[in-house]
Amino acid sequence: MSFLIRVQLPDTPGTLGAVATALGLIGADILSVDVVERGGGLAIDDLVIELPSGRLPDALITAAESVPGVEVDAVRPYAGVLDSHRELELVEEIAAQPASGLSILVEGVPRIVRAGWSIVVEHTDDGVQRLASSCAAPEAPITDLPWLPLERATVLDAEEPWVPQTWQELGTELAATPLGKPGKALLVGRPGGPIFRAAEVAHLAHFAGIVAVVLDG
Repeated sequence: MSFLIRVQLPDTPGTLGAVATALGLIGADILSVDVVERGGGLAIDDLVIELPSGRLPDALITAAESVPGVEVDAVRPYAGVLDSHRELELVEEIAAQPASGLSILVEGVPRIVRAGWSIVVEHTDDGVQRLASSCAAPEAPITDLPWLPLERATVLDAEEPWVPQTWQELGTELAATPLGKPGKALLVGRPGGPIFRAAEVAHLAHFAGIVAVVLDG
């Protein structure tokens, strides 16, 4: 079974190699590594790891944190490998089928930013409208979005009253970015975390900006 493990580690030569060695000792196979953020002498990396049958995911935490200075932020099941370099392919797909652009967008974004689901929402005079949802998006109705209009991409407080109870129960981390205009936004959720880092939010904003231009074109 594959897992996505997010680790915080000293940004020094050999540290990631030491983590890989420690994981190898428990039979874990690293399928891919993606650097999420770097700064202040630390690195945040996402690793997709295949764990042998019979091994518990807790073993990943124990192995990784056996390396001095390493902390595991989150571990969750993950289907497939990291797809953080699929942006161009997705933009081309949207440009080729603009009438289905929002549907294509919400299905593709979770693979790019390693989220569980995504929704495009809009605030109108008639209230909140859900314009498109990925297949994994929760169906709980959203009746209020006090953060719209949205001027810039941001991490949202998942414990605010507007957040459906089911999202809160799953420990869903949330981030959103404007999609062409402040009244329309792309909302992404990560049930069970990890939190959205500043670099990930900036990545989401950049991508949404490109897509908004393509859709308007």
